[in-house]
Amino acid sequence: MKVSDIMRVKGGTLYTIQPQESLERAIETMSQFDIGSLAVMEHGDLVGMLTFREVIHTLAKNGGTLGGKTVRTVMDDHPMTCTPETELEQVRPMMLERHTRYMPVMDNKMLMGVISFYDVAKAVVDSQNFENKMLKAYIRDWPEEETGKSESNFP
Repeated sequence: MKVSDIMRVKGGTLYTIQPQESLERAIETMSQFDIGSLAVMEHGDLVGMLTFREVIHTLAKNGGTLGGKTVRTVMDDHPMTCTPETELEQVRPMMLERHTRYMPVMDNKMLMGVISFYDVAKAVVDSQNFENKMLKAYIRDWPEEETGKSESNFP
């Protein structure tokens, strides 16, 4: 399964913010749309990611206040990215290793979307459930043995 499969199911909604925006405005946007991250865009390019992790760190450093900070001052300016063609088997360890909950999906320099750890986990569980369903259907339709014995003849 590829990242493009997640993107197809997830849809194309993308939430972005500019780096000069206030952190307060970013938090309002995240709250309004019930999202955990914003892609930070400048002149059409991805320049960073802002997640609730950076917000919490900022609050902890500033005694519970935002301190008039801008998005640029707290964002992750080197986010780990993947492409639509990246296999999920590659994405999972990448996200686990860096404790990344949100990963921008890039096609060359174009931001295609953002996948979350939840999206990846859901895709894996859905795939496993489908596989289990197919295996169970296959087992139910198992052909009888050539000797003519059926299941009811077994002790």
